Amino acid sequence: MEQLVTETSLSKSTIQRLFKGYLKEPPRLSVYPSERVNLLIDGTYFSKDLCLILYRDNTIKFTQLYRFSDGERYEELKEDLENLLLLGVQIESITCDGHRALLRAIRKVCPQVTLQRCVIHVQRMCRIWLSSNPKSIPGQELRRIISTLHLVQSKQELSYWLLELANWDGRQHEFVHEKTVNPITGKYWYKHKLLRRSFSVLKSALPNLFTYLDNPRIPKSTNGLESFFGHLKTNLTIHRGLSTGNRKSFLRWYLYFKNARRKGFS
Repeated sequence: MEQLVTETSLSKSTIQRLFKGYLKEPPRLSVYPSERVNLLIDGTYFSKDLCLILYRDNTIKFTQLYRFSDGERYEELKEDLENLLLLGVQIESITCDGHRALLRAIRKVCPQVTLQRCVIHVQRMCRIWLSSNPKSIPGQELRRIISTLHLVQSKQELSYWLLELANWDGRQHEFVHEKTVNPITGKYWYKHKLLRRSFSVLKSALPNLFTYLDNPRIPKSTNGLESFFGHLKTNLTIHRGLSTGNRKSFLRWYLYFKNARRKGFS
């Protein structure tokens, strides 16, 4: 504040009044209707009750839509996708982390759109379930296979990778699904539930995990958004102490200026 007073020759109270005015009336984003939009969709949390969900055009690095919420909810995600289509955004693909509510909204609103599951997110989740140092040989083998997931760059490499995964499943299927049965109640549980869970996550994602190989325009991960969120949070931290309302206004201004910087937009 002292620096601004020196540079502008305005009083501190005047500068504070200007800031309050800006935060009170943040700008609105304008959707940029375009064809073959490859969307990145993801949400990030600033507190337990403040979630920012972005719909970002990966090709031109332009935020088409955003929403403030307290979570990633089906009805809201469905409404956002419907609004994007109504506003003339022609979606070619959607890359996301596989949140159930979002997958359900996509299937409902635009089932014809190509879906790409975030490769890095799937890889990260599988590693979490397996841990950094699996105790079993099957766990170690699966972790090694998963560690090469992001390296698949061609259909031939995909064939080799899928063959390795299928061979692992053939060898370890009984081990993965081994059960312990309670002799009294008859109830059972899986002995290697984290290993089974990791493989289940990977298996369920497979149908939408490699669509980027058919279209180079499709991003295979949401890393671009995660980097964007990281930079945004760094800037917001500088202004810590803002109320929830002012924090939202700051985020609206940030998104507006980021869009305005893209060549050809204002």
